[in-house]
Amino acid sequence: MKVYLDNAATTAIHPDVVETMIPVLRNQFGNPSSIHAYGREVRSLLESARKKVAQLLMTSPSEIFFTSGGTEANNMAIRSSVHDLGIKHAITSPLEHHAVLHTLEDIAHRGEIKLSLVKVDSQGHVDLEDLEKLLKENDRSFVSLMHANNEIGTLLPLQQVGEICRKYDAVFHSDTVQTMGHFEHDLSTLPVDFISCAAHKFHGPKGVGFLYIKKHIKIKPFITGGAQERNMRGGTENVYGIVGLAKAMEIAYENINHDLEYIKGLKTYMHNRLVNEIPGVAFNGDVSDNSLYTVLNVSFPPTDISEMLLFNLDIAGIACSAGSACTSGTNLGSHVLSGIKSSPDRPAIRFSFSRYNTKEELDFTVETLKELYLIKV
Repeated sequence: MKVYLDNAATTAIHPDVVETMIPVLRNQFGNPSSIHAYGREVRSLLESARKKVAQLLMTSPSEIFFTSGGTEANNMAIRSSVHDLGIKHAITSPLEHHAVLHTLEDIAHRGEIKLSLVKVDSQGHVDLEDLEKLLKENDRSFVSLMHANNEIGTLLPLQQVGEICRKYDAVFHSDTVQTMGHFEHDLSTLPVDFISCAAHKFHGPKGVGFLYIKKHIKIKPFITGGAQERNMRGGTENVYGIVGLAKAMEIAYENINHDLEYIKGLKTYMHNRLVNEIPGVAFNGDVSDNSLYTVLNVSFPPTDISEMLLFNLDIAGIACSAGSACTSGTNLGSHVLSGIKSSPDRPAIRFSFSRYNTKEELDFTVETLKELYLIKV
């Protein structure tokens, strides 16, 4: 049996998304910036996709800007805000995705901003009192805190953080890459200035995403050299990908409650089997209902197979992750697990689930883990 449990890294593209993209790939090749019929036809597809995304998020199409994915969207929000909004102080957490953390560290290293790291607890929850203290003690700040941690699944109280930021006139960006398509976001009421999206996290194509920019925020282009995206991002749009993104979001929203309950059930089932059948197992992050239902980060007992656990699972046909996908395969430890002071002696595995997983796959995974531990312990 082959089992894919690395859906926080990327998801299988939905068959209906493929079918939606194929006619565009085959027949609608015009440049959307061209004024002739070929271009106008493709421009119509592009704007229809933008309208669909905006409709699902309860916002205006003029606030949706397509990008190459979450990393570009995060960089655009961060760098453009610092350069164009007069920001001299930024706040983030030590647990952010590197697309946020490294970007802010780079700007701080160049002397453009002062960077503060808000305190987090052992489950990865942001200390809201410390956040308010940092906002109170500094000039107008840029705050970037992810909605759900990509490694441990701990959720941020997005509405509450947004209200705190509004209180101090802070610019609030949230990396919602892991929650877009998995939770509903009502941007007509949510107090956030920027959110980021990557289509491949919810069964869409890779290489495409978007940045939501609230209409009162006025920033300049991050990528120059063209007038695309209403003068906000130079470069011919990835129309095939954008059409696929909109279709993937439409499917996600049509099934969002069903998928949430089904996938949450898989996570609970996996959690309970591990607790009952592998002595000494523990978990990183918040594993209550107040967490990302697609992610379960498991801390296994230390043994002589610890360093080979991920490799042995791969050999058995089980795909999972030892951390975020962006650092797997390197010798670097997880900055998230270090940030919550998880024991470095215990191997940590991130299992992440999707609508395509089954309890039979989880049974196979747990039985494989039991065999590995029974052989070596």
